[in-house]
Amino acid sequence: MSTKDPDLSIIILNYNVKDLLINCLDSVFKNRGKEDNWQIIVVDNGSEDGSVEAVKKKYCNLLSSRVDLMENKSNLGFSAGNNVGVKIAKAPVILFLNPDTVVVDKAISKSLKFLKSNPDIGAVTCRVELPDGRLDYSCHRGFPTPWNTFAYLSGLSKLFPHSSLFSGYAATYLDTKVTHEIDCLTGAFLMVRKIAGEQIGWWDTDYFFNGEDVEFCYNLKQKGWRTYFYADAKVIHYKGSSYVDKKTRIEVVKHGVSAMRIFFMKHFYKNYPPIFRDFILAGIKALEHYRKFKIWVS
Repeated sequence: MSTKDPDLSIIILNYNVKDLLINCLDSVFKNRGKEDNWQIIVVDNGSEDGSVEAVKKKYCNLLSSRVDLMENKSNLGFSAGNNVGVKIAKAPVILFLNPDTVVVDKAISKSLKFLKSNPDIGAVTCRVELPDGRLDYSCHRGFPTPWNTFAYLSGLSKLFPHSSLFSGYAATYLDTKVTHEIDCLTGAFLMVRKIAGEQIGWWDTDYFFNGEDVEFCYNLKQKGWRTYFYADAKVIHYKGSSYVDKKTRIEVVKHGVSAMRIFFMKHFYKNYPPIFRDFILAGIKALEHYRKFKIWVS
């Protein structure tokens, strides 16, 4: 590791996914070239599966510590956990990387080069693929405005995937084979200039898990920063690998619906008459019950 300040700080927030975390770290180091000066930070959110011990054994020792390891005593959630890592990040650019991802074909260095190519770009994500090769939709989205959300949940976006009017949230009208500006990136691979993150106060801790990346991107846009989908690099995302039992899946639904409610209240609630507000909030509640029901009967 160079004694100079790093060009990039990579923050990986972990919670009880030891094997995935080690695979992720292995892929990061495998894809780091000699010219890449990176600081790699693992923040553990109170894991009980031996994650901390595994990282210490493989990447931290008295002679050469290749990872800065921070241990939280409990699960602080995605936002607060990542904010802990930010405190020790030394680079002018920070990559938030999920532990259930695998980096391939120099995706990190390629994305960093692209980000640095235009000073107006505040944040960038690459192509995030699921193991079967499909695009993880969360890396390429529009903002969940009331209309975009209605069109998405009602199925209109699937009926008219090439229409910007009806597929505003899924953003399927944009060609994912080429690089372009988008509204929302994914927290699974979110590379951001430190100056931009500082301007928005980093991650909003009103969100525990889910929706915080949408809030992050919305706040960047409000500050005049541009966010991009970079098509010429990719990572593999083993999404939902830890959501195996019904109880955990129910909790994920709760957090997801809660995020929808928080986002609406923060940014759109005051824009609509009371009857419309009540209609939207009732719809969010109904969605929560529907998604829970689907899990219990599955």
